[in-house]
Amino acid sequence: MTPATLDAYLNTFTASNDPVKGQIAEVIRAFAAAAVLVRKSINEGALGAAFADSRGNANAGGDTQKELDVHADNLFLDGARKASIGYYASEELANPVTINPDSDIAVAIDPLDGSSNIDTNVSIGTIFSILPRREDAATTFSQPGSEQLAAGFFIYGPQMALVLTKRNGTRIYVFSSRLGTFVEAYPALTIPAMATEFAINMSNYRHWDETTRLYIDDCLAGTEGPREKDFNMRWIASLVADTYRILIRGGVFLYPRDSRKGYAQGRLRLIYEASPIALLVEQAGGMATDGVTRILDLVPGDVHQRTPLVFGSKKEVDKIARYHSDPSAIGTRHPLFAKRGLFRA
Repeated sequence: MTPATLDAYLNTFTASNDPVKGQIAEVIRAFAAAAVLVRKSINEGALGAAFADSRGNANAGGDTQKELDVHADNLFLDGARKASIGYYASEELANPVTINPDSDIAVAIDPLDGSSNIDTNVSIGTIFSILPRREDAATTFSQPGSEQLAAGFFIYGPQMALVLTKRNGTRIYVFSSRLGTFVEAYPALTIPAMATEFAINMSNYRHWDETTRLYIDDCLAGTEGPREKDFNMRWIASLVADTYRILIRGGVFLYPRDSRKGYAQGRLRLIYEASPIALLVEQAGGMATDGVTRILDLVPGDVHQRTPLVFGSKKEVDKIARYHSDPSAIGTRHPLFAKRGLFRA
């Protein structure tokens, strides 16, 4: 049987000759080619020029910039130019780049998500969001995530894969070195509604608000606690890797706001991290919020705006929202489990 390739899928997508669909397919093809080049640089590891130590610079969001961050951004920007998109907004650039103001689409991208893991050989990736172009860059990148035309991420791990949605479900394509192309591996993902795994950085426990601590305490209490089931914890500290795992086998991811300097509004970027991940998760039957509000309903005020992010199995994400929005319901649980209340230390 002939494998279902990404190119064949995009050909079917553009069969109607819709010009917007044609431009979406063009940018996905261009980014797939760029991702192959990024992977080659990653595979060189410390032996490659793009793997040099930190530049000592900070990107537009204030994070330390690696040589490979800049190298990846240049490759995807070149791909965006080849696809002749309207505007290109990147984590590595202070302001969006205008490419072709007559194009119908624009892209927001994190060229190398998880770059703090580069030196430790942990899976990293590229996250992108495809949006309709509006009258200028400012209005284009102030649209809520619900306006996205498509979204996806490449993950550079044991396999290189593309996780993609064009608002018709979420699919995974794995790169075949033998065929030299991306081949469909999971045609229709569905995240289990219930979760038995959570992903969170437990070292920040003391910085969380009381509601987040209460939720985690209840999970850790296991079968003897109010949740009456055991949970496993997973934390890779790579958004694409944690997302991939949840898409494959379920679970919930939490990156809440906390009391540390610079974390009051959350840490992940809304436009090119949280929104594309949220669309992928929702299209797989999951849910994504900032703890309470649906991520795709948030209206960005800045290209590099940050947000808290909770996503994964729908019933679990909804339960976390109730911990935040309806504390009275949590307060009715049995006194045995009331190790701490919402309104007292």
